[in-house]
Amino acid sequence: MLVVKLGGSNGLDFAAPCRDIAALVREGKEVVVVHGGSREVDRISAALGRPPRYVTTPSGFRSRYTDRETLEIFAMVVAGRINKLLVEHLQALGVNALGLSGLDGRLLVGKCKGVIIALENGRKRVLRGDYGGTVEGVNASLLRWLLEGGYTPVIAPVAMSTAGEALNVDGDRAAAAVAAALGAEALVLLTDVPGLLRDPADPSTLIPRIPAAEARGCLERYAKGRMKKKLHAAISALEGGVARVIIADGRVEAPVSRALEGRGTVIGGRARELPGKGEG
Repeated sequence: MLVVKLGGSNGLDFAAPCRDIAALVREGKEVVVVHGGSREVDRISAALGRPPRYVTTPSGFRSRYTDRETLEIFAMVVAGRINKLLVEHLQALGVNALGLSGLDGRLLVGKCKGVIIALENGRKRVLRGDYGGTVEGVNASLLRWLLEGGYTPVIAPVAMSTAGEALNVDGDRAAAAVAAALGAEALVLLTDVPGLLRDPADPSTLIPRIPAAEARGCLERYAKGRMKKKLHAAISALEGGVARVIIADGRVEAPVSRALEGRGTVIGGRARELPGKGEG
């Protein structure tokens, strides 16, 4: 069982990952796909006269402020356009893909934030009416039923709140929750960099392996920007029982297979030490 998260950031094309996923499915591998779509949401939001609004929390995380109108745009783009185009792409490759959002069958259930504490100009500001959330439950039986029926689930990160409202949830954290709920052997987080880098501007500083016990230290020491969320998702997946998480480059050919071979940053698994531990 393998869970693959396809990023939605700049520089990541879904074509190569889809070809690779199709090859793995033909080999008999069970794959669950979770995807993002932030770049496309930003583009369409701007075109509709609702430019995206991002905020940074006091802990350093950058996230989308999601009021109700933004949520509806997010759902339209991610659970609609992107999800169905991914299903189309995989079906054309011979994969019996089935598109879902976390709303369907209460696949992903979470708690609504409601309020965000943001840092603006060095001062804390309270933003209310946010429809972002965190996944707290996964309908694993639904996913297992689909997999047993020969389907490849393709999941958009729109969840159901405990109050019955739609939520925008982070795709990496959603993928981690799905992987943990299914007891996946691996979670692959594809992105637009080679993996976790000591220096974000220098691809040659890739950290190839991180023992699970050292992941939080790397979060504080090396993870910047969007990579903080990915490493947090990796830690969550490992704590949920996933054997290993690989953060890998999704821009190359056969990116999932390469990740499973150890190309990228492997967290957990058989890692014993962090190369260059004393550097930086």
